[in-house]
Amino acid sequence: MQYYSQETYIYLNGDFVKAAEAGADFFGQSLHYGYAAFEGLRAYSTHHGIRIFKAEEHFDRLEKSCEAINLPFSWDRQLLIASTYELLSKNNLRAAYIRPLVFSGPNMHLTAASSSNIMIAAWEWGPYLGQNLLRVCISDVERPNPKSLPIDAKVSGQYVSSILATSDAIKRGFDEALLLDQEGYIAQASSENLFIEKDFKLYTPPLGNVFPGITRQTVIALCKELNVDIVEKKLTVADILAADSAFLCGTASEIIGIKEVDGMAYEEDWEHTIGASIQRKYKKLVLEEENYEVII
Repeated sequence: MQYYSQETYIYLNGDFVKAAEAGADFFGQSLHYGYAAFEGLRAYSTHHGIRIFKAEEHFDRLEKSCEAINLPFSWDRQLLIASTYELLSKNNLRAAYIRPLVFSGPNMHLTAASSSNIMIAAWEWGPYLGQNLLRVCISDVERPNPKSLPIDAKVSGQYVSSILATSDAIKRGFDEALLLDQEGYIAQASSENLFIEKDFKLYTPPLGNVFPGITRQTVIALCKELNVDIVEKKLTVADILAADSAFLCGTASEIIGIKEVDGMAYEEDWEHTIGASIQRKYKKLVLEEENYEVII
């Protein structure tokens, strides 16, 4: 996929520069060790104009991710949000995926960075996992250990395990992988949070070994708004296989249903599930067709 053309701009350290002319630092820890933090946001074309969904929450989390790995963050979040809107305008984008990345300055030692840079890119990108129901598998790759990495931060290097899990799943004929934690419980997909439906309730793994996704929190808030019972508990592989339905959620993927797990198909018609109702409400929310003050 071509993410940019010769005329595409990125935001780099306070300036708008053409992506093809930005260059790269080949002596930084980000490139060599994955020592960087990033975010993923979506802009939507609504009746009220272009809107970045939960921009403040995402840039706040970006700063917290940097703090978690001692990566300097010296930028004003409101300025970054305003610059992101300007970036969308410069690239003539109304609906887009947005990727801010904070990366270290030159340093080849295994020590905390003394300087950092910020880049923001945006491009047209449909739902990351497509529109169709997913075929997923249980991966042999484990979710990173929270005692080794701050897994509640979006740290670039820890996504190597996600690449391995997803690549293996695709080689095996699946669309996505589900990763277990160190205790053998289901944690999440490679980059999405998991929800299952059983007996008219939703269940999702608790925080601790899963990423605290902003979309995950939005789903939980939508459930409360819609009076849907939701329980955070550790889930086994048996729980997933015995569920009535299941779905994944994340900014890039939005809300997407699961068709089958390791070849076992869910019998419940997706359109009649709680997940499908959440999917429809989420789409109306991000397009500002309905207003849920409890969520915004």
